[in-house]
Amino acid sequence: MSRVAKYPVKVPSGVDIKVDGDQLTVKGGQGTLSMTVHSDVELGQEEGQLTFQPSESAKSWAMVGTTRALVQNLVTGVSEGFTKSLEINGVGYRAQAKGQTLNLTLGFSHPVEYTLPDGVAVETPKNTTIVLKSADKQMLGQVAAEIRAFRPPEPYKGKGIRYGDEQVRRKEAKKK
Repeated sequence: MSRVAKYPVKVPSGVDIKVDGDQLTVKGGQGTLSMTVHSDVELGQEEGQLTFQPSESAKSWAMVGTTRALVQNLVTGVSEGFTKSLEINGVGYRAQAKGQTLNLTLGFSHPVEYTLPDGVAVETPKNTTIVLKSADKQMLGQVAAEIRAFRPPEPYKGKGIRYGDEQVRRKEAKKK
């Protein structure tokens, strides 16, 4: 049984929530996000809180917990936003942001140009650090994973693109 679903989602001031059938729309300072609520979940809206109740289905508690976590991400996204940082390690590896395009030099014979989707902003405070910002947590993680996939960190020298909090397990080189 899910314990996550028992806690209500607190709605901060400045965030407007509208429930229209099975469609949930959250509007705040960072933008507007919406999602479709599963049919096994019943939403309850009280003063400054959203509560979640299961229907009679056997699997409904799992969906209630999942829905509660997704709604919490929507509320946090439109009120505060999410950030994810990537670090680049390697000689000659660097990144440069120009508007919605990220130019990467990763040791290939050609530069890699990645166009960011709408709703995701990028900064490069140093040429080896990439900071992604978005209100949509799922889209932010997907963009970060796609950028990391161009050159994932390798275990011998640690070269490549890694998440800011990622620890790369290093291997010992071959001995003679």
